[in-house]
Amino acid sequence: QVQLVESGGGLVQAGGSLRLSCAASGRTFSNYALAWYRQAPGKQREWVATITSDGNTDYADSVKGRFTISRDNAKNTVFLQMSSLKPEDSAVYYCNLWPIKLVVTILRNYWGQGTQVTVSS
Repeated sequence: QVQLVESGGGLVQAGGSLRLSCAASGRTFSNYALAWYRQAPGKQREWVATITSDGNTDYADSVKGRFTISRDNAKNTVFLQMSSLKPEDSAVYYCNLWPIKLVVTILRNYWGQGTQVTVSS
């Protein structure tokens, strides 16, 4: 039984920082690219950042230069360091496989509970 447990969210003032963690269990993800996604109220889920199995990274333009994704394959964990946070970064953040089609084909569209990030102005 695969589980993805996101943590580290909270309430922070604009300009502040947070570090999110996502611990995976039930399956090893070291050979897969992993990503962070986010969903704000009333909006569709959007991609935030990706890290490949060998550590290459990519970011949405809206977070480039402010967020850093990393992973610890030994611990089956992926991280998202968020800095210079803006109110528009407020959302529930989720980790999962990349590309998103693998979430359906491998995990049967399983998503963890996410972690809430709220940035006040």
